[in-house]
Amino acid sequence: MSPLCHTSALLLVFMALAVAGAEQSEERSCDVIGDESSESQMERALLKKLEPLSHMRFNVTVEKGKTENYIYHFRVCREVDSTSHDFGGLVQRDRQNGKTTVIGRINETQVFNGSDWIMLIYKGGDSYGRHCSGEKRRAVIMISCKRGVTASSFSIISEEREKEQECFYLFEMDSSVACPAENSHLSVGSILLITFVSLIAVYIIGGFLYQRLVVGAKGMEQIPHFAFWQDLGNLVADGCDFVCRSKPRNAPAAYRGVGDDQLGEESEERDDHLLPM
Repeated sequence: MSPLCHTSALLLVFMALAVAGAEQSEERSCDVIGDESSESQMERALLKKLEPLSHMRFNVTVEKGKTENYIYHFRVCREVDSTSHDFGGLVQRDRQNGKTTVIGRINETQVFNGSDWIMLIYKGGDSYGRHCSGEKRRAVIMISCKRGVTASSFSIISEEREKEQECFYLFEMDSSVACPAENSHLSVGSILLITFVSLIAVYIIGGFLYQRLVVGAKGMEQIPHFAFWQDLGNLVADGCDFVCRSKPRNAPAAYRGVGDDQLGEESEERDDHLLPM
């Protein structure tokens, strides 16, 4: 083999490895049950709404006596262990023997919502043994609205495995992604108030600039229509004075001052002893 052919073969091998590595590194996301053409717009919108949680990992430990000691690993629309390629979105690991059980897989996903919650269901988990007629496990995750929190309080509620069919694991968590969009529309009163304040601001600022730059006014005269507002203030003051007074303005005062006419004449006898005898 010529050196040129050898180099070309190495390049092809490296390119194939790079493509394979890129495919492996790309994480797979939720695949709703059924054909892709049958997915509703609502399901696509909910999966997109859950995207902010896809980079997060959630764990919860459950210990019941000496027989049950598990850790549950959960990811939203992503594989818990992307290297295993088992589509496991919620996995149970036995802390005693290290055994791993897939509770639900992201390639068998159901999703629906209410006013302030989103229900995410992973089906197609590993089969039960003696319980539930040996059917496949299923994980139900209730995501409730909690504003201001990206995700928190992931916990397991119960495991229903005493039925013949339709057994499931129930989990819950809080997240703001489940909250409805806040209504940001302004009321009619708010719009009128904003409009009124804006007009007042334009009037004051525009009038001030006109009086100062065009008319050349100084001091208080820079206030637009200063004489009008001054007269209006006087009229308001007079009106308040007229309405608020409890007695007529020409009523006599309730007290009188002390004048010279009220002092009276002093008796001349008071100074008689000062005259020379």
